[in-house]
Formats: sequence, structure tokens, C-alpha cells
Amino acid sequence: MRKVYASDNYAIVGLVRQVIEDDAIPCVVRNDFLGGGAGDLPVNETWPEIWVLEDRDFNRARALVDAVLAADHTDESAWRCASCDEPMEGQFTHCWRCGAARPRPDC
Repeated sequence: MRKVYASDNYAIVGLVRQVIEDDAIPCVVRNDFLGGGAGDLPVNETWPEIWVLEDRDFNRARALVDAVLAADHTDESAWRCASCDEPMEGQFTHCWRCGAARPRPDC
């Protein structure tokens, strides 16, 4: 088991975790509820961390983390869900109606 990412921003941790899981890489979030210990513990040790369960998945997961952090989603175009035909705004990666993932550009 190896730590692949940590941040004080719970929203980014959730996004990164979802992207890793969407690529079928098993992972866990540790320190999810440790924020209350800040002050008694060093603050960066209370941040939520994403750990991949298998060491062999580390490099692939790290590449996904880097891609998520480097991506600029501000100009994403609108899309339509292939599963339920719901129109979606460009910033969404999953359909709010049925939960289906946005198709990747290379698909």
C-alpha cells in the first residue's frame, strides 16, 4: 500500500479518489476524519490521504493524479449522457441523473 496523494482540500481529494477508482484502481482514503486533531498534531498530518492498495498500481494512479491536478476544466464543452440522454454542463464528469461517466475524448 502506497500513498499517492494528500491535500487539505476535501473536494480535490474526493475528485482524485473518484478518478482513480474510475480507472479500476483500488484505493482508500485515510485520515478522512482527523481534521479535528489539527493543533495537537502537525496540520499536514491531519490531511486526508489517498492510498492505492497495490504497489503495482502506484505509477498509474500517480499519473492520474497529475492529470487531474493539471487539467483546466473551465472551458469544457457541454455534453449529453450516452446512457440516459440528459444534457450536461461541461464541468461535470458524471451524469447527475444516472451517474454514468462522461465519455472520454478518445472513445
